[in-house]
Amino acid sequence: MSLLRHQLELLAPAKTADIGREAVLHGADAVYIGGPSFGARASADNPVSDIAGLVEFAHRYGSRIFVTLNTILHDAELEPARKLVRELYDAGVDALIVQDMGLLELDLPPIALHASTQCDIRTVEKAKFLGEVGFSQLVLARELTLNEIAAIRAAVNPAVPLEFFIHGALCVAFSGQCYISHAHTGRSANRGDCSQACRLPYTLEDSKGRVVAFDKHLLSVKDNDQSANLRALVDAGVQSFKIEGRYKDMRYVKNITAHYRQLLDGILEERPELAAASHGKSAFSFQPDPDKSFNRSSTDYFVQGRKEDIGAFDAPSHEGERLGTVTKVSTDWFELESAAPLANSDGLSWLYKRRLQGVQADTVKQIGNVWRVTPNQKISELPGLVVGVEISRNRDHAWEQALLKKSAERRIALDLHFSETPEGFALRVVDESGAEASAQLACDKQPAQHPEKSEASLREHLAKLGATIFSAREISVDWQQPWFLPASQLNALRREAIEALEAARLQALGRPPRFAASEPPAQYPDESLSYLANVYNDAARRFYSKHGVKLIEAAYEAHEEDGEVSLMITKHCLRFSFNLCPKQAKGVTGVQGQVRAEPMTLINGKEKLTLRFDCKPCEMHVMGKMKSHILKSPPPVSVPLTFHAKRPA
Repeated sequence: MSLLRHQLELLAPAKTADIGREAVLHGADAVYIGGPSFGARASADNPVSDIAGLVEFAHRYGSRIFVTLNTILHDAELEPARKLVRELYDAGVDALIVQDMGLLELDLPPIALHASTQCDIRTVEKAKFLGEVGFSQLVLARELTLNEIAAIRAAVNPAVPLEFFIHGALCVAFSGQCYISHAHTGRSANRGDCSQACRLPYTLEDSKGRVVAFDKHLLSVKDNDQSANLRALVDAGVQSFKIEGRYKDMRYVKNITAHYRQLLDGILEERPELAAASHGKSAFSFQPDPDKSFNRSSTDYFVQGRKEDIGAFDAPSHEGERLGTVTKVSTDWFELESAAPLANSDGLSWLYKRRLQGVQADTVKQIGNVWRVTPNQKISELPGLVVGVEISRNRDHAWEQALLKKSAERRIALDLHFSETPEGFALRVVDESGAEASAQLACDKQPAQHPEKSEASLREHLAKLGATIFSAREISVDWQQPWFLPASQLNALRREAIEALEAARLQALGRPPRFAASEPPAQYPDESLSYLANVYNDAARRFYSKHGVKLIEAAYEAHEEDGEVSLMITKHCLRFSFNLCPKQAKGVTGVQGQVRAEPMTLINGKEKLTLRFDCKPCEMHVMGKMKSHILKSPPPVSVPLTFHAKRPA
């Protein structure tokens, strides 16, 4: 079944099925992973057979598996996509995360559909509509505030859970509303192939050509971290807490999943009316620390309102945790004053002329209060490494090595009730979710030779659950007198009961439902759609027409937009970042008139992008045109057409 109103779900990413298994072991209630095609991370695909194995593993713990099928689809891709959905359904997948509304017009199996963040869900009207047309879960826009989330929760069908990103990289644009990559390279972000123009350095000029910022990563923002806001998000109505990172490695997923598992478990202990969406407790052999995984520094973005320091302008890379200051530099080594322990092969970093520099520590040696570091490069080759510079560690070698090993164990609490029957003995097992099973042992009863030890021995054998996913919470014994049971028979009884319990758990888990669309069809909030709606196939056009839309423009990838348009719409505002917003300048003599002037321009080499500012919704539009050779090329399609024009003989 779908999430119940009292359940909280920790949703972790997986680049591969093996990473997905580790996410489950480290506490994920659900995992999202890419299938073999049509996912919005083109290099994170997986065969259906691997996903089926992950499903089987996750379901043992009551965890769910969601597959991303969240690109926009060309007409030629609809039938292959439909066939893929059938394969995923047969593999036991619990839900699909989708963007293209054309999928709702296809003959799909009754698999649950989640509306991807690519659907750009940032208004009450949009969320309410999607909750009425067949979606079982809504992935909200990252830019929403707590009040906006609460307003959506109040308006949307309460049976439809809200999902929100709580950690990881942030797309600076509203998801699904960025076309710079396709305009400049032909690689479409909406089709899983973003070239990440937002991470490039730019120079910002005002309308008179004056430089506001030179050679900075002006469209790059810090990474999302909602650790401090989880309780507020729960109160606002979020049930599914999503970690970004389908390109991330095993260590990242282990660390960040474990970090949020601990935080959510703390909330569950405080609020007994809430419960985790899956079963079992994870124990870790390391201390989770998000600062040790790759990040561009952190921000809680707009959850608590607009802030000035969301940009990662200096370097879109991982500076790491601050260690201390360089106190001495020699020809072969340097000394660093730091209270934190260092290790050979640590990665160290520092800023020099707005660029992040780095080196690996070949060897380290503690001398009093300082560490002497011999790097794996010559000191003369390390720009900016001078006395007084702040050093950070962006790779903790010892900590990372620990994460390469087994680092978590997840167990489901189990009560075992052993009793005597007329024919022999019985064992009933009940897990923490209430699932239960039993097994019978028919045998001749023989009095125990050492009655004072027999019950303790019995309990010891029943508690041997190490090869299972369970741990004994309570063991009760109900017999008329102590009996002798051979260890082989007792172990067989326990195994039979556990196997029956696992079967009962899977049966109780069931399959989340595909929500039925309301009748008559819900009306879309607008009667016209521009290229921003990403309509790329006839099925999507039928969908919107059925829901009252009269004018439907083609997606940007259809190559019908030949003029300057918004290539990115973002809540990130560069005028605000550099204190040039008219609202900031209100009342400041001689400034307000200057900052009203627009457009401003972003420059990267020969590329120029015009910035326009829509102050009412507080949004920035990055304007530009599609390159002519891309405009003249065929619209992108990833599968061959099923028909071909007949060629003349």
